[in-house]
Amino acid sequence: MLPTHRVSTHPGELLKRLFLDEMHITQVDFAAHTGMSLQRLNELINGKRGITAQTAWLLSQALGTTAEFWMNAQAAHELTRHRPERKLRPIRSRAA
Repeated sequence: MLPTHRVSTHPGELLKRLFLDEMHITQVDFAAHTGMSLQRLNELINGKRGITAQTAWLLSQALGTTAEFWMNAQAAHELTRHRPERKLRPIRSRAA
């Protein structure tokens, strides 16, 4: 379920707090392990870049998670970040 009054946590923040910090792994070491550029990893952690399918697979393999975990975190972040300000009523069929 998506939070209703805040933007969902960016997946880069999850990566840093729940994995790299907890495992005492530096960004340099993680980038080298995954083959990801340090710049790409740093931009992801700082919320300047999102999770792509390729990144989700890299993270899932390196961290023992699933690619879906990372894609769902990205989707939740995007959906809460771009929540519409106005609601539309459902369109009705014109067939009689």
